[in-house]
Amino acid sequence: MSTLVALARAQALAAGRAQPIATVRHLHVHDQPLVLIPLAMAGEANAPLAALVGDDPAAPRLLVVNQPRNRDERFAFFAGLAEVIVPYLDSFADATEAVPVDRGRDVRHRFVDAPQVWVPNPGGADFLRLLGRSTRFRRTDGDHPVPAAVPLLGQWLTFLASSAEVPGSALLVNAVQALGLHWVTGQSAAEDAHFGSLFAWITDGPAAARSAETGPVAGPATDPEFDNKVLAPLIASASPALVPELRALLMPTWDRMWRSIALLRDLPVGERVGSRWDSDRDAYSAYVAHLTEDGTPQPRRDGAVAAAARLQRLENAAARYAVQRAFDDPLVMAEHRLTGAAFGGVVTLAKADRIDDSGKRPVLRPRIMVATTETVRVEPGASLTSPSRPAQKAKVISVSPTVTGADVVLELSGGMGRKLVAEPGSVPAIGEQLLLTTLSEAYRPGAAFPDPADTPWTHGGPPLHHGDSAVE
Repeated sequence: MSTLVALARAQALAAGRAQPIATVRHLHVHDQPLVLIPLAMAGEANAPLAALVGDDPAAPRLLVVNQPRNRDERFAFFAGLAEVIVPYLDSFADATEAVPVDRGRDVRHRFVDAPQVWVPNPGGADFLRLLGRSTRFRRTDGDHPVPAAVPLLGQWLTFLASSAEVPGSALLVNAVQALGLHWVTGQSAAEDAHFGSLFAWITDGPAAARSAETGPVAGPATDPEFDNKVLAPLIASASPALVPELRALLMPTWDRMWRSIALLRDLPVGERVGSRWDSDRDAYSAYVAHLTEDGTPQPRRDGAVAAAARLQRLENAAARYAVQRAFDDPLVMAEHRLTGAAFGGVVTLAKADRIDDSGKRPVLRPRIMVATTETVRVEPGASLTSPSRPAQKAKVISVSPTVTGADVVLELSGGMGRKLVAEPGSVPAIGEQLLLTTLSEAYRPGAAFPDPADTPWTHGGPPLHHGDSAVE
């Protein structure tokens, strides 16, 4: 927990009111999301009991497994789930747009929109991941065939669960994480993990949160008391009262989900949220193309090279997401200012026409001085960036302590055009307030990984031939 989040939690507890920890929304909120509230049977690994699903707040569809241990009923449930989810996911694979690539010399195409699925909590996302793994390899012929839509549903759920691991992705969203990204409460992190309690704290305060703790669950796990006193007798007797009982259990969460989406939608959106949604649309477009051209299900586990490449993509996405949130939001950037990774000041000197002719050819290298009252923890030679000019680099030339703080001399490069005269407004003017940080959105090239066939046998490569030794 960061310093400012800890302070906000203390203020929330003292005031009895949730505190914002963001000034903008860091998440794309779709105009027509699909909400899915899964419910699992206690004591059975990934055994579905029910699901409330739909993209219309006024018309949810309830799917129920009357006998969760009955294989046929389970796959009938999966087929019913596929009837709702797959058409929704397919509905965005229609209109496309051209995207310039290779500096405008070529174009590629992607869909103009993509789906967005909401679940109440991380457990719901994990349930979908396990559900995808258990269904995407099912056969539609031979012994024990399943409906044709079931393995396709499994592939889609695996895709969505995989996208949820990418920081900043909004294809599969869990409400607990989305709300916690923008508000903090006065209760513990464990209590915040309860969707009903978290939502009640944010909207109505601590008293409402205490009441919600004992209210209907948000899944996928059910309440043990409900299991023993209500659910078990209804399943054992095959009572028709099971369906209305489960509907009554899930409807409060359904209403809170849509209210949470509306609450987040009302926040002003961050500037870089759109670019992350563009990446989601790219991922969706690529997966639709895969299903159309190949259609093979995702492997049970990645090979060594694929796993290393995926890990690097996730690490790069996490670093990029952290920088983008800070650049979009002063409250997030404040954390970096506390640690010395950023400081703000006013430009007191500026030489916009400075030319550096010490190299083979002259280059434009303006210098500015920034006076700051904040502690500066950067050394000469460090490279800084301003969120207002992300394409421009500022090299620290010197840091001189003053009575009120420090004067920092910076040499600028990039983001000023290709001539020896800076484009208007590209060099900070005297009197301009400037924020500078060690954070950067600069592109991070991927590592060069070997072909799987060239990796050692210990990492999934070809097996040793007879007579070869693993140790030379």
